[in-house]
Amino acid sequence: MSDKFDWYLIQFKPNSHRLAERNLGRQGFHTFLPMQKVTSRKATKFVNAARPLFPGYFFVGCDGASMPWRKINSTVGVSKLVSFAGKPSQIPNDLVDALKLRCDEAGELKPPQVFKPGDDVILTAGPFADFAATVETMTADQRVWVLLDLMGQKSRVQVNASDLVA
Repeated sequence: MSDKFDWYLIQFKPNSHRLAERNLGRQGFHTFLPMQKVTSRKATKFVNAARPLFPGYFFVGCDGASMPWRKINSTVGVSKLVSFAGKPSQIPNDLVDALKLRCDEAGELKPPQVFKPGDDVILTAGPFADFAATVETMTADQRVWVLLDLMGQKSRVQVNASDLVA
């Protein structure tokens, strides 16, 4: 799945992941930026946004033997190529392949599993983001009924399976 190139880790400048990814792509490099959906509160609204799975980092793929390290480090949006002892360290292809399998075509993480009644989960989206809950039942259309402990009482709430993590 990783084709014929090796993967390396890039550290990008703050809020410059799209800029760095675009500029590396223009230079012929392959990039992989796994994203996750995050809900945050802005004033009185809840906003869903895609954020990098590994804040500050993404993967770049190319032929390791002829990789132009200086060209990557001088790319707009890139802070540096992650190196140890002065040499860029290669990321195992199996790791990148496994991450790609967990993502959709756009690079966003897919739901990791099917939940069973009794599973403890964390909500990742909506007004109850970051709340712990217990799965009660699942419907055929991937909707999940969970029990939330709100102010000492159990409340039953229906959510999408994609908005839960184990």
